[in-house]
Order: sequence, then C-alpha cells, then structure tokens
Amino acid sequence: MRLASTHAAVQRIWTVHLRPQTGGPALTCPRCAHSPVLPAASARSAALTHLARHARADTLPGYLRICQCRALGCHWHPRHRGCAGPVLLALTCDRGGRAWRLADACAACAAAMSRTAVVPPTLLGTGRAQPAAGMARPARTTPPFGPAEQQRVREMLTYLATALPRFSSPAARLLALQCALRADHHGQIRLPHGFLRGMRLHGRVELWLELEHAGWLHRLSRRRLPVQAQLLDAAVLHQAPGRTARIRAAQWALRPAPLAASPGLPCALRLTALALAAHSTAGAGGGELDALTRQCGQPPQQLEDLLDQLVRARLVTAWHHHHDSGEVRWELPAHSPPGEATAQGANAQRGQGPHN
Repeated sequence: MRLASTHAAVQRIWTVHLRPQTGGPALTCPRCAHSPVLPAASARSAALTHLARHARADTLPGYLRICQCRALGCHWHPRHRGCAGPVLLALTCDRGGRAWRLADACAACAAAMSRTAVVPPTLLGTGRAQPAAGMARPARTTPPFGPAEQQRVREMLTYLATALPRFSSPAARLLALQCALRADHHGQIRLPHGFLRGMRLHGRVELWLELEHAGWLHRLSRRRLPVQAQLLDAAVLHQAPGRTARIRAAQWALRPAPLAASPGLPCALRLTALALAAHSTAGAGGGELDALTRQCGQPPQQLEDLLDQLVRARLVTAWHHHHDSGEVRWELPAHSPPGEATAQGANAQRGQGPHN
C-alpha cells in the first residue's frame, strides 16, 4: 500500500482551535474565514462537528489516501517501526481540549499518537444505502447479534474515548454509548425508566449532569419519564447504517457475549468487560493498552486491577501485558483447555495473576 506522497492533492489534515475570549471561546479554522463565538458548554461538540464537515466535503478514494503523519516527517508521535496497516482518520486532542486535529494516518502511526482515537467510517457516512429500483429487499438471514454489532460497539467506544472528557466516569460512558446508538436521526433519545433500571442506572441524575456538563447532550425535561434528551454531538447524527442496526449493537452491548458481566457488578468492571468483548474473537482477544485505557476511562494501573477482577469473576481466564509492544492479550474461559480456567482463577484469588 502506498502510504506517503508529496502530491498536494492528497493532503487531508484539518485543524481547529478554541481560543478563549470574552463571551465564550472562538472557533478558528485555517480553511474558514469566520471565527464564530461559541457557548463554552457546546464548544467541544462544535469543534468535532466542524472537523467532520470538512472530512465529508473533502472525500477521497481510498487508494489515494496517504499517511499524512509520514508525509510531514512523523512529528506527531515518538519514533516507531514505520508506517503499516490501512489509512484511517485519526482524531487528536491537544492543549487540554483547545486544539483538535483530524487527519489521515496509517494504523501504526495512529496507534503511536497520544490523545488520539480512530474515527469510525460509520460516523462520517451520509445515510443508509437504498436498494436499486425493482430489487426486492433480501430476507434477513443474519443472526440478531454478531460481528457487525461487535464492530459497531468497538467503533463507538473508540470515538467516545476522544469525544468525551478524559475524566468521564465509567457509568457515564456506558450511558453515552447507549444514547449514541439508540438516538434517532434527529439526535433525540428516549430511555424508559425500566431500561435504565435494568442497567442499574435508574435515578443516577449525576450521570446526566456529567454528560450535560461535557456539552455532549441536553435533557429535554428533568421531570418526565421516560428520560428524553437531545444529543449535542452532531458527529453521531451521521452514522451509517441506520437506527435498526445501531439498536441491535446497543442490545449486544448490554450482554456482550462471551463477556456478559452481571448488571450488579460495578460500572467500571462492566465497561472493561464490554471493551474486552468488543476486541475479542474465537475465545481470545487483544488490544493496545493505551487504547483500552482511553476506552475504559482508567489509568493503566487501575485497568490492570480490573482485569484481575475479571479473572476472579471467571469472565476472563488469563491476561498478559506485552511491555515491548504495549499490547494486552487475554483468553476467555470457553477457549481454554479443560481445567485451566479453574487453576488460573484459583491463582488469581490467591493474588497470583497470570499476567505476572
């Protein structure tokens, strides 16, 4: 794959800055002449929406997209082994949220960048594809849950890792995930109290306040049931495929087999189990430690403790941190040889985690 070139036509880098001033931050973009003044609560969402609008307007065939990081001499990350993997859209937050960059980068460079998340292509789609005239819709043959739902949840967790503030709680992240996947095409959400009760989030008013304070959504009414809210993050309004497929992904996220944690467990443990399930296949999984910490909203040390707790809960058989590559690998009970899960679970109970 061709990853780098000096041809000006293939440059795909967009940046915006939120400059503090009286009346609210001003959004400045090198490609736009105007600098609108924004309410502080919605500035983050406006910045992400502005970047997404540029990316949709400057579409380019995949074979012409290059790693912009390498084209500029790889100044965005520490040195690594070189470009590799597909070219992705990388969203980077800098200067404490006052600067945002969206750019094409290969998978290797995107993984090496700090404060960066990969933007799923589904967040930049223009809508649901319609069947050609005269063609009947195919009968549904796929199961209600499968790799498509898993991928959709993984992409949304990746996006929320950057779209939400780093200090967002695990419970707020679980709630935001459901809101993003269940919102209609106007960005409106309607969650019955029974649904929230099933998630053990009923009556958790502080979670809605947390997402409101982050400028991510706004509750339409604070007294009505079911809870109704409006998403302020316009980037999630352009998801593809449609809402039916997204709701299936939201349902899978509630019981993410094979790591379906009990709703009675702490939210931090449930979110970690969900993140691992989204990155698992054939009884095992793996991912970059930095990416997992961002998706779970936890520092590395706390994430390692949560992984130990998943071992003790027998949701995970074993896990190991490969320090040379920065990758975490894990095994699931169904994939382990008979008797291995019991032995490793006993070791974890005695404080002898398999990662040591």
